[in-house]
Amino acid sequence: MSLEGAIATQRFGLGARPGEIARASANPKAWLLAQIAGPAPQPPAPPDGFATAGRLVSEEEEYKAEKVKNKPAKAARQEAEAKGESVPPKPPKDNIRKEIWFAEMGARMALGCTTDKPFAERLVRFWSNHFTVSTAKRKVMTFAGSYEREAIRPHIAGSFEDMLFAVCMHPAMQIYLDNWHSIGPNSPAAQKGGGKKGLNENLGRELMELYSLGVDGGYSQADVIAMAKLLTGWGIYDGRPSGFGFNEARHEPGEIVLRGKTYPAGWDGSVAAIKDLAHDPATAHHIATKFATHFIADDPPKESVARLEKVFNDTRGDLHALSETVVKDANAWHPELRKFRPPVEYVTATLRAAGWNGDGENRDKQMRRLLGAVRVMGEVPFAAPSPKGWDDNADAWAGSDALLDRIEWAKQFAQGLPDANAARLAEDGLGPLLTPNTKSVLAKAGSKSEAVALLLASPEFQRR
Repeated sequence: MSLEGAIATQRFGLGARPGEIARASANPKAWLLAQIAGPAPQPPAPPDGFATAGRLVSEEEEYKAEKVKNKPAKAARQEAEAKGESVPPKPPKDNIRKEIWFAEMGARMALGCTTDKPFAERLVRFWSNHFTVSTAKRKVMTFAGSYEREAIRPHIAGSFEDMLFAVCMHPAMQIYLDNWHSIGPNSPAAQKGGGKKGLNENLGRELMELYSLGVDGGYSQADVIAMAKLLTGWGIYDGRPSGFGFNEARHEPGEIVLRGKTYPAGWDGSVAAIKDLAHDPATAHHIATKFATHFIADDPPKESVARLEKVFNDTRGDLHALSETVVKDANAWHPELRKFRPPVEYVTATLRAAGWNGDGENRDKQMRRLLGAVRVMGEVPFAAPSPKGWDDNADAWAGSDALLDRIEWAKQFAQGLPDANAARLAEDGLGPLLTPNTKSVLAKAGSKSEAVALLLASPEFQRR
């Protein structure tokens, strides 16, 4: 069991499962790169009958479905009111959406706790957060899981361009940033009176500011409007297997100038514009900085960012090459644990160290409890408060109140493992990263569960 093997499981993985540090120690870099030889593993899709990308894609269908679902309850309330009887409670809103979300996020959480490809899963989480969609917009609940399964996981070792297109075309993104309602001001649909909602700039702006060029990437408000016009006609349409389609009648006609370049009208123009954004040097710098920040340090070394930026440019956005570069960067192997684990990753690392295998009849209840726990700690999968996604630095997660919430959860979790051996958990979960000071503290614990709680609250378990 080597120090580099332990770093590989923490810095690039999701925390070590029993025996994982030993397996990684033989050749840590090769162990990591073998995990991204292809697409990321997929969690199981939700049960039959739950909506996927090609279903419930229009407001009309969704409204009708919920109206029919709630009609019996509404009739019962009206009848009770007429008779002077107690009124049955209203059914919870968004119930179908919530069940879809719980099924998807529970499967996602379980995969993170059990996967033998934790580096691949970390990359999935990084890219899903970079291309954030959020259930702050309730309709996104229906599509968040399928978004990650269809737009992110297949592309973690592919090209940035392919992932960018997959993201922009997915119903989750179209709904989240309102592009499905966007209509070109001079389009045939607008001329016929179908443009009441008008041009929407959200996707056009975030596509440049957050997903490609970065806030300092060299674009103006005029470019935001131009990009929004190029994206008109992109939307979600019933009857399409993916839920996505292009409607020429809603697309802004004529040539459009974006960042000094003229693009032709129609589908070809919008595709060409997105391709140019994917391969722009500013995009390379933006992605390299975020990648280095995620895997190396909150304030990453400039030389690491420069190496990643060069590889992104030289390979035209090859994401496997980008991942290989960060794995081989000496700065990523510093033994100091520089990054603070967000709540979902912290809980995942705990279950991995405990050897949780997902068996048992109560797995669904366990996952719901874990999702409730991370909510208390301040993070909910696919519920970031803005399109920027969840913060990726210690300041966002290491506040005093947040730490108290973690300690309280650690106590509760440890109480559920009354016979657990903290020394064994420390060996399995941290290996050589466990400090002498923490070893001493564990040895002085008053009980087995107290020792486990102290381990989970230790600085080296909180960080990676």
